[in-house]
Amino acid sequence: MRLTNDRYLITLHAGAGVEHYFRDGPIWIKRSMRGRRFEATAEQVLNHLLPALAGVKPRVTATVEHRDMSESTALTLDSLRERSARDRRRS
Repeated sequence: MRLTNDRYLITLHAGAGVEHYFRDGPIWIKRSMRGRRFEATAEQVLNHLLPALAGVKPRVTATVEHRDMSESTALTLDSLRERSARDRRRS
């Protein structure tokens, strides 16, 4: 099992919305609740993740999943990366 950043899917749950953070090559990608794609630095990812982990924002929870531990996580990561590649080609 590889433990590199590109093997993880970070999901923030806020009310009815969900945001995904994942590594796509050399960059982090945020997929917003509205489905928009944003490039992010590692520091930006941490700035969104840490308040949820610390309980500072009680309505926001975070999950971190490894693709080798869950088939559904692997499928979600593959789907997000394919969508990210399509978005990149359009711009």
